[in-house]
Formats: sequence, C-alpha cells, structure tokens
Amino acid sequence: MVATLRVVLDQVVAPTEPQIAEASLELARALVIGAPSGCEVEAIAPAGGVDGALDAVPGLAGVRRTALQRRELAAALQLGVGTGIGGGMIHSPSLFAPLVRHDRVHDHDQTVVTVWDLRPWEAPSELPRAVVAWHKAMLKRAVKHADAVVVPTHSQAARLVEIAPALRDRVRVIAGSSPLGFAVPVDEVGRRRSLDVPEGFVLLAGGPLGSEDLDAGLAAVAASGVDLPVVVIDVDEGHEPAVADLASAAGVPERALHVRGVLSAEDRAAVFGAAVAFVAPSRRAAFPWRIVDALTLGVPVIAASSAVHDEVVFDGGPLIPAADTAELSEGLGAALASGLGSTAAAERLAVLSGDRGRSFSWREAADKVWALHAEL
Repeated sequence: MVATLRVVLDQVVAPTEPQIAEASLELARALVIGAPSGCEVEAIAPAGGVDGALDAVPGLAGVRRTALQRRELAAALQLGVGTGIGGGMIHSPSLFAPLVRHDRVHDHDQTVVTVWDLRPWEAPSELPRAVVAWHKAMLKRAVKHADAVVVPTHSQAARLVEIAPALRDRVRVIAGSSPLGFAVPVDEVGRRRSLDVPEGFVLLAGGPLGSEDLDAGLAAVAASGVDLPVVVIDVDEGHEPAVADLASAAGVPERALHVRGVLSAEDRAAVFGAAVAFVAPSRRAAFPWRIVDALTLGVPVIAASSAVHDEVVFDGGPLIPAADTAELSEGLGAALASGLGSTAAAERLAVLSGDRGRSFSWREAADKVWALHAEL
C-alpha cells in the first residue's frame, strides 16, 4: 500500500507571498527527493494560476486541482465550507489548508499547517485588515482541527503557544532553508550588471514598515564609517521612495543607495556574491530568510539580537542587543566597522557565517516532515 502525502502548493501556482512561494516549492522538491519507500507526494493546487508552475516539482505522483481559484478558495477555507480537497495526509507550508473536522484514528486523515511569521498578531497595523482577519481566523481553525502546527524556530513556538495556548502539544519546530543548491552563479557578474548593482557593498533586506527596522540598519551603515555602496533588496513595488527617504534621513548618500525588489534565487545569490556584509536590524518574530541566505553563502552577518536571531544566527556572527532604535543603530554600526576593519576580521566573520549556514537544509526539513506525519 502506498502512503500519499498531499502538499498544498497554492503559492507555487498563484504566488502572493514570494518567500512562502519559494519555501513551498523547495519543501515540495525535498519531500519528493526524500520520500521513504512506499511513499509518494501529490500536489493540491487551486484552479488557474501560472501554467506549468508545478513542472518545477518533478516526481509528483499527481496534482489535484480544486474547482475554485486561489482567492475564492482562501475565503472558503476561512469559513470552513466544502472545497473539494478531501482528506488524506495533508501538509501545508502555510495556514492555507482545509482545517475541518476529520478522523485521524479511523480514516487516517491528517492536516498539518505552518506559521512562518507572527506579524498578523504582533504588528497587525502593517498589513491589510482582510489579511490579518484571514490569518487570525485560520489560526482559530487550526486550534480546532490541525493535527500539528509547524513553526521554524523554538522562540516562535513559544510565542505561538502564548497566542494560542490550546496548541501547546501540537506545535513542532522545523526550520526553513535557502533553495536547494543555492550558490553564487557562474554568471554572477553579468547578473549584477543587468540589475545595475555595484561590486562590493553592504546589503540589507526589507522595506519601510516599522517592524523591519530598516531605518536602524541604514543609520548603522552611515554611522559605521564604512565607505561602501548600500544595496537594499526585497523592497515591495511602490515602497522605493520611502526607502530612499529613510536612507536620506539616516545619512546614506543618494548616490550610494541601490534599491531593488524581490529577486529570483539566482539573481539573489549573485547579489549576495558581491556583498561584503549583510546587516539584519529587524527584531520581528519571523523566520529570517535573508539571514539564512547570507549564512549559506558565507557572507558576514551583523544582526540585531532577538529571540529569533539569537536562535538562527547563534554563533554565526555578532548579535547586537539594544533597547531602542538609536542604541541598535550605534551597536550595529560599531559591529560593522569592527567586522570590516581588516581583512582578517572580515574573513573570520565569513567563516563563522559559512559554518552556521550548514545547519539549514530543505532535505533535513523534509525528513522531519515525513517523520512528523509518521508520528501522527
């Protein structure tokens, strides 16, 4: 008898959150590669979306499309009405799943969902009200019906239990990773030229929202005295002027600033390939995807101390505690100046970063997902 793990890949065919879309794709690939003997992986996807998107996950046993497109399906899931998805072993890389009453003991139905970011609960004003309402409603449904809820760090697990105490015994920790085979591409120089990105710069990621603390990161670069260009990636379309305003207020010269949006994995790796350091000022309870990218490629990481960063970075680079934005900027700036103050110092941080980067793997994450469903 074949055991089928059905993975929800809504973000792969109809992406609305780039980081979750990439995580969904990479986890699905790793689940197929690491499927135990007698097991297979099937995709669940909404109607419509990008044609051929699931071709990026070779080896799927099948694809079950719903009658509803993603937007309508999201509303149906929120209300708990029929979606046609059915039962079986269901794993979702987000909260997007049929969280309804099911019988795990007799019918062997399981539903596992994932929470990567606690912004809807910790900084709801930064998101559209409908988005916040959907996430909160889906978490309530998870409390009632999920067999397990996956989070990427132990600190987020503890915080999630504070938000939803009834989940205590069902929370599991499985970290994310950079894409399988994530490496600086051989055509890195050409890619950076196409992106109009310089060679040798300090890299940051994020936008102007308060929980990103980008203002503190930019002020840190300015205060460090490091005379290098500054590149900011993952800036949502339309937010470029706000980022430029933050940079100007922080003292970063206009000529030194390069703002880019969400990049493909290959372009992103090419950008990291020319970064002399990655500065991570955000202290939000979210999995720090770009920190993991930096660690994977051995780029020196200078990060704000937070429950999540302390766990993810660990001994992979300096972690700066701070009580407020001004103290954070000063601490990050001093660490950046020290880390880039000599070739030996920069090389030491690169080694620490690369060593820590080997702790993250989608193959390992997939093994833990298979083990979780076997446990259930």
